[in-house]
Amino acid sequence: MKKFFLLTLFIPLIYHCGFAQKPDVPFGAARSFYQQRLDDQEAVYFTPDKYPIKADGKTDVSDALQQAIKDLKDKNNFGVLFIPEGKYLISKTIFVPRAIRLIGYGKNRPVIILAKKSPGFQVADTTDKGNAKYMFWFVNNISKPGEEVSDAGASTFYSALSNINLKIEDGNPVAVALRTHYAQHSFIAHADIDAGKGKAGMFDVGNEMEDVRFFNGDYGILTTKPSPGWQFMMVDTYFEGQRKAAISTQEAGLTIVRMHVKNVPTVIEIHPNYHEKLLVEDSRFDHVTGPAVIISNEDNAFNQISLRNVDCRDVKVLASYRRSKTTTAGGGAIYKVKNFIYGLQMDNLKTDPVYKTIKEIQPLSAFPPPAKKDIPDFPAIGTWANLQTLGAKGDGETDDTKAIQDAIDKYLAIYVPSGKYRITETLKLKPNTVLIGLNPIATQILLKDNTQAFGGFGGPVPMIETSKGGSNIVTGIGLSSGRINPRAVACKWMAGENSYLNDVKFLGGHGGMNKPGEQTGPGLYKGNDSDMWDTQYWSLWITDGGGGTFKNIWSANTYATAGAYVSNTSTPGRIYALSVEHHVRNEVRFNQVSNWKVYALQLEEESRESTECQPLELENCADMTFANLYMFRVIRVNKPYPYSIRSWNNKNVELLNVHNYSQIKYTTTDPLYDIGTNVTVRPWEFTRLVINSATTTSEQPAQGNVQKLASGFEFANSLCTDSKGNAYFSEARMRRIYKWDVNTKTISLPADYPWEPLSLACDKNDNLLVVFKYVPKPGYLIDGKPEIFNNPPDAGGTSFSGWGNSGFGSLVYSVNTDKPDESIKLLKKEAMPTDKTIYQALYPAHRWRDFHDFNTVSVNKATECWVAPDGVTIIPAVYDLARSSTLVAAYPGKPVYTTDEYDKRTVQLNVSADGYLSDLKYFAERGEFDSAVDAKGNVYIADGQVYEYDSAGKQIGVIKVPERPTSLAFSTDGKTLYVTGHNALYSVAID
Repeated sequence: MKKFFLLTLFIPLIYHCGFAQKPDVPFGAARSFYQQRLDDQEAVYFTPDKYPIKADGKTDVSDALQQAIKDLKDKNNFGVLFIPEGKYLISKTIFVPRAIRLIGYGKNRPVIILAKKSPGFQVADTTDKGNAKYMFWFVNNISKPGEEVSDAGASTFYSALSNINLKIEDGNPVAVALRTHYAQHSFIAHADIDAGKGKAGMFDVGNEMEDVRFFNGDYGILTTKPSPGWQFMMVDTYFEGQRKAAISTQEAGLTIVRMHVKNVPTVIEIHPNYHEKLLVEDSRFDHVTGPAVIISNEDNAFNQISLRNVDCRDVKVLASYRRSKTTTAGGGAIYKVKNFIYGLQMDNLKTDPVYKTIKEIQPLSAFPPPAKKDIPDFPAIGTWANLQTLGAKGDGETDDTKAIQDAIDKYLAIYVPSGKYRITETLKLKPNTVLIGLNPIATQILLKDNTQAFGGFGGPVPMIETSKGGSNIVTGIGLSSGRINPRAVACKWMAGENSYLNDVKFLGGHGGMNKPGEQTGPGLYKGNDSDMWDTQYWSLWITDGGGGTFKNIWSANTYATAGAYVSNTSTPGRIYALSVEHHVRNEVRFNQVSNWKVYALQLEEESRESTECQPLELENCADMTFANLYMFRVIRVNKPYPYSIRSWNNKNVELLNVHNYSQIKYTTTDPLYDIGTNVTVRPWEFTRLVINSATTTSEQPAQGNVQKLASGFEFANSLCTDSKGNAYFSEARMRRIYKWDVNTKTISLPADYPWEPLSLACDKNDNLLVVFKYVPKPGYLIDGKPEIFNNPPDAGGTSFSGWGNSGFGSLVYSVNTDKPDESIKLLKKEAMPTDKTIYQALYPAHRWRDFHDFNTVSVNKATECWVAPDGVTIIPAVYDLARSSTLVAAYPGKPVYTTDEYDKRTVQLNVSADGYLSDLKYFAERGEFDSAVDAKGNVYIADGQVYEYDSAGKQIGVIKVPERPTSLAFSTDGKTLYVTGHNALYSVAID
């Protein structure tokens, strides 16, 4: 003990550079981040005294390493496996389950080597998603022998590999060093990866990475969409010598800051027929023989390309485009890409969205040095005082407040081993205090319910409070404010521009984990847990001049008012990968904030907690950038919400690469409402918008030929018309079907049944056909057997079929609308007709196929259908009827138009005499829920507004309607277009 105190007292605070290594340093020469062993009683150490291993690079340690990982998982369910300096040879895949972190230590980083010609690494596995074999595969759980591998996914949290180098030896052509499809608080950091003659350094990215260098391989990174469809944050990375491309990607949401790429044919290639939301900033492209960026899906709103402050040397072609086969040239031998922004853009709140390219390239006389990094260096590891050595228990029961505060008062750098550290008062950090944990689920600072200092009425009381203007670092720690502490703020951050908050989880609600056999007690409160939601202050409060760098943070405490609140600061701030979810009223608020850049902010609304939650609010802010902003409502949400961002009195706030989405029709209605100017922004997906809301104006009026017929609805959609010109539509959640009578000009409610209507259509004899959701009731038997509905095979291409959307049937009933209550009749499912010509086949007007199989599923030949009372109208039985909210009539011999909702694309198909679809062709790079065709063959597409195209696919007009259109239908004479918005029914006179 005395020896330790002397060490920490007399070793000076020498700060070392362990983050962004010099790019020209060869593989394996980058400095070790953890240069000494750290003591943690809960950790497992991969050492010869515990396992039969030799770190000589010759002895195969595969089985021992897998056993060490299993030992840690079995022991604690989460935590750290420490691997000391040395060379470790493996010859098989090592599986790393959820919440396990592999951390190397020593004067040099440990190196794990895949042996030459390891078994199975020579021939591509065509059944594997990546057609590869992996050195390390991050999984949700370790599968038993013979079981399918449980790949990491949306619930794989807290996994990591840090301060370990990986190398693939020759004779392993399909080898990939890492497979990392994990979610929040998972990362790769401080690692060199040499893929050699193998396939790639990494397959399927997840969450974030920092200070990772990729050498050789066909690719540095080969990736599909992260789990569960969010952005991927890269900070301070390096790529060199890849044979095909540094990064090959689709839908990864690549958010890249300070990347250096050298000696490659291509920096980033986007896979054919896929989109990417790409943000590259403060980076360097050096000697790129082909196009730096290869772009697919041109002029599609999902495709969002933003490059800023990218220095290029010997890069002749900046971008190439797959479909048009055109290119964008560079700017000479050496140049700076100040701005290259490609996609759907709005220069201000009042301009219409247009597809365009902003290209600002500046020739240079010399190649600039790398951009200065903004992640501060840590104190030398020899100065880190161990909190448990200083007296803190970390047992979750002992009051550790005094021990922790005493440590803060005496030492600048404090290492916090695994444990739960209970406090009862605010911990106040000194100007240079550094708190270091290594896993935020294993290392927690917590409050018990009804802790006196945090209860009762009063202003916010922080658990941790930084010094004003300080250079504090807090990393790798979970903060739990309990359920019943109404004054609690988990962290009040007033530290300055050079401070750093990283890898911190704000616990409460989602993402918790227990040790084996450990039960979470009910606490003192015995009522419904939801009664305590939204009863505390904010989890993270950055205020009073606070700033700095905030990275890899997950704030999902449902008991808090908001996940993050930033107020009253002009100190520069940077956010890298902030995930805020599951709050009741607010996710994130910015109030009187300027000079901030927010990268990869991800907001998610859950069904129970967040159906009425405001994702993002911006008030009195200036000179801010939000890049790769994702706003998501989960598949279980069944109620609309008006807007994702509320904005007022903001100046020069720029949004780059915005993704506003859901697998269901209840996507937030509009991405932004600016209160000051009374303007609503309609596009769900766009590349750029600049907000300046200093003046008040009226919202842009609808066109004069748009007439409101009826209003007061929650979510009107499913429009169809009969031969008399009457219009029908539904309110699905409220289970209501309405009729607009063209003669009396009145609205009526012909059907108000207990069956949830999904979509509507009329047959040739004006019978109303209703596709509805039928949920079997528990205990109900037919001939002694329960009703069972299994998803058809085509459900496999959409995530909508999972996460609770199974076990019900999409059925069809018909009614005569003159006497609906007496005429309701369930239609029987029959074989598809083969011996007669039908009048019309009714298909889903839009399909959400996020496994990217829309093109093939749309032309599948159904084997069964429902036949309408007219005998010549059929509804082919396809799974997407369960997801779609409108139907499209396919008439034999005429083209039909349907929407690939996932890719925002409308396609044209041919219709056979028996109702099958074929010959799919891309028609327009727009689309949401519905389209309609007039008598001239012009196609009207609902996508924020109503866009008019001629039959050749050229846009010829736009109809601006007062609210986002959800469905369209023409009257029989073709002179009236009916439009439903969320709240009203409109008619539009068509010339």
